[in-house]
Amino acid sequence: MTESRIAPEVSVAPMMDWTDRHYRYLARLLSRRVVLYTEMVHAQAAIHGDRERLLGHHPSESPVVLQLGGSDAAELAEAARIGEAWGYSAINLNVGCPSDRVQAGRFGAALMAEPDHVAELTAAMREAVAIPVTVKCRIGIDEQDEYADLERFVATVAAAGVETFIVHARKAWLQGLSPKANREVPPLRPERVQRLKAEHPELQIHVNGGIRDWETAREQLHPATGPALDGVMVGRAAYQDPWLLQAVDPTFFGEPAPVDTPEEAVAAWLPYAEERHADGAPMTALTRPLLGLFSGRPGARRWRQILSEGAPRADADPELIREALAAVAPTREPVEAGTSPAL
Repeated sequence: MTESRIAPEVSVAPMMDWTDRHYRYLARLLSRRVVLYTEMVHAQAAIHGDRERLLGHHPSESPVVLQLGGSDAAELAEAARIGEAWGYSAINLNVGCPSDRVQAGRFGAALMAEPDHVAELTAAMREAVAIPVTVKCRIGIDEQDEYADLERFVATVAAAGVETFIVHARKAWLQGLSPKANREVPPLRPERVQRLKAEHPELQIHVNGGIRDWETAREQLHPATGPALDGVMVGRAAYQDPWLLQAVDPTFFGEPAPVDTPEEAVAAWLPYAEERHADGAPMTALTRPLLGLFSGRPGARRWRQILSEGAPRADADPELIREALAAVAPTREPVEAGTSPAL
């Protein structure tokens, strides 16, 4: 199998309960270039579970990466094959999640203590598919948090053929901190990610963690000293304020944004919402990605209120979105469901 490198990129992190297919469709309306990730899917679930629910995605979402969790080489290889067949652009192995459930299953961040095992897992996955296999990890765990520990992990896994590492620039405490605290308490050390790139120029090194605006992202991609990184991954900021993604194409690629206003994004979203609702998707799931779309703009609070209070109603349908938009922009003509912009 020959693996092609992933181009330098801006991506949205995989986030459980957040980066579902509805959020990803909205994100793609805002940026043609941003690389999207699924929520983590355990390999066993991909093999034995409801694949349409777990793996289903709209063709327009591409490039979208399937993130897998697990610690069994045969299962991960089979799940990777399934992901490739479902049209994903790459397969990413989760070696960063610190939750108790993940630790109990010997996957996620706990695997950073076993670089040889991760090398075996990724070798099996790479053998199974023709698309890239990448790794998302931390800079360390518990007492294994020196730069030498990170470098040893990356070098070992790279020797198995992995070329792309997305590094969350915080360590993870597997004991004593909740997953939420592990996203906030350990200090950010992006300089370690930069050093990793300096010492491994042959690898694609992306940085994740604490990036809430594009100025910070540019500083991470092009530090004052040291080599440029190959990618930057933004997490919660892109979910809490999805309009942030509208600036990706002009800021990083010199290309026009697909839409100019949040109202345009809503108009483009409506045909998708109507289609998915007709297929049985609840309005709570369809409105959740939209809640932060007007963050920092007049009417944002009213927008969230109408959607969050109206979506759980038994009779809720996509007309609720039009109602909320009319409250935010009452002087605009009513939004008609039409054809989404070319994706």
